[in-house]
Amino acid sequence: MVKKIAIFHDYFGAIGGGERVVLAMAKILDADIITTDIDVIQKIDPSVRVISLGKTIKIPPLKQISASIKFYSCNFSNQYDFFIFSGNWAHYAAHRHHPNLWYCHAPVRVFYDQYKLFVGNQNILKRPFVKLWIFFHRYFDGKSIASVDSIITNSYNVKDRISRYYGRDANVIYPPVDVMQFNFQRYGEFWLSVNRLYPEKRIELQIEAFRKLPEENLIIAGEFGKGDHSATYAKRLMKDIPDNIKFLGNISQDALIDLYSQCKGLIATAIDEDFGITPLEAMASGKPVVAVNEGGFKETVTSDTGVLVEPSIERIIEGIQRVSQNPEQYKDACFAHAKAFDAVIFKEKIRDIVSNVKKTKNLKGNRS
Repeated sequence: MVKKIAIFHDYFGAIGGGERVVLAMAKILDADIITTDIDVIQKIDPSVRVISLGKTIKIPPLKQISASIKFYSCNFSNQYDFFIFSGNWAHYAAHRHHPNLWYCHAPVRVFYDQYKLFVGNQNILKRPFVKLWIFFHRYFDGKSIASVDSIITNSYNVKDRISRYYGRDANVIYPPVDVMQFNFQRYGEFWLSVNRLYPEKRIELQIEAFRKLPEENLIIAGEFGKGDHSATYAKRLMKDIPDNIKFLGNISQDALIDLYSQCKGLIATAIDEDFGITPLEAMASGKPVVAVNEGGFKETVTSDTGVLVEPSIERIIEGIQRVSQNPEQYKDACFAHAKAFDAVIFKEKIRDIVSNVKKTKNLKGNRS
């Protein structure tokens, strides 16, 4: 029987899908959260128990390096019975914290599948240093994974990446959607976009689509963490914004639920999204989704709950116009589909896998 659990997570500089999964696991397992930056977490949910390893350096890639070092150096091995790692850098604590499992939201994308895109976006002076950082950090990333006992992940899309880049298998446990906390009020006069302001979210496609749709409105909820690679991108996005688009930054969960309840639908444009929980949150609110036909969106968005389109301004516009004609036709299917990802299912699966990993690790320990 697992008595005391710690969840290591990179940092809480901004709230996204990964952070919400951590908060859900902490409540389900009555676990402590061990992290670095805690700027946002206590504003979002002051009830969680948090231990900070200290602040990271808010300059990329020093932020990522400092987080990795803090996790590698810490030692809570005698204070907990089980350990979970979440994010890109927290698993550096795996070498001395057993039994453990890693909830992998995705292998570090700039190290692997988005390497060329990321390096290509750097200016010519930064590029050699970025390549050098990635070369060394990618090596230590792979070495750290060898200390992970078991891996779970958020989608079959990411499961394939874990196999490709790490040569490891992973169990898929879809992130939880607390269906009961969402509600439907109306189909309002705005579309909603919920994501961190990162280049891989391709928010510029949304902006340009709505620039050409002055009769429609878009609200973008989300922020970027200080010291992340996205600061320049986010500032660029906010220049020359048309009057029908509004940025809200980080908002409370209650405010987000209210936006879902009143929007016309959700827009999602991320490159090969790992999973993407926001479409399911929208569906739990009875709202249809227009998403790009890539990655995790293909696992969650169906023809009954929205429209999958190619990642171009023209196709996105067509999707918006198509859904806007009668968003209510998707309502019942959205409610039904969201229930298949309900938090109750996640709760059962995460408890089972924690128990199984601990049992397996104990058996191996007894045999050795």
